[in-house]
Amino acid sequence: MLEIEKKLYEKGYKYIVGIDEVGRGALAGPVVSACVLFPPYTEPFIFKDSKKLSKKKREELFFEIKKRALAVGIGVVENTIIDKINIYNATKLAMKRALEDLKTDYEFIITDYIKFEPYPHISLPKADEKSFTVAAASIIAKVYRDKIMEEYSEVYPHSFEKHKGYLTKLHKEEILKYGFSPIHRKSFKIKIQRKLKFGE
Repeated sequence: MLEIEKKLYEKGYKYIVGIDEVGRGALAGPVVSACVLFPPYTEPFIFKDSKKLSKKKREELFFEIKKRALAVGIGVVENTIIDKINIYNATKLAMKRALEDLKTDYEFIITDYIKFEPYPHISLPKADEKSFTVAAASIIAKVYRDKIMEEYSEVYPHSFEKHKGYLTKLHKEEILKYGFSPIHRKSFKIKIQRKLKFGE
């Protein structure tokens, strides 16, 4: 889980940031990006990406990461902006905001399969399964976004605390019953309607 970082350390980089996003495929709510900068050669204490961990374990690791990292940054882009600039550009904007929130210097970035020019970076498929720092960023982003969606579930009738805005069977039923909420992505509406009609 530290092989990628070790190769970068050997090239002379010391301060390496892992960055990841959550919510890109959701039909409601924001896309959230997080970046994490650990002290050089920190021994890994995460061995799975966030989706394969229980909620309890993710939350425990969230605080452990915050405690052991040199810096953590979080970037949020709401659904209204996603509708204006599209989800790909919104994801990059969330990443940029996370780096700005880091508020410290860094030398190199590892991203999860997203090209991120002009920043010095390497883009890897499934980086959250290969890179310790990206796995940490994935956990920070996931826990942070889940909290946002849990708060939205107290405002709207949809069970955002359960499906987090992704199109599950329950979410489909709630869209048919309650319609779209103000946090649903309007640019995704045709996609949503097609899935509801044809069961894609």
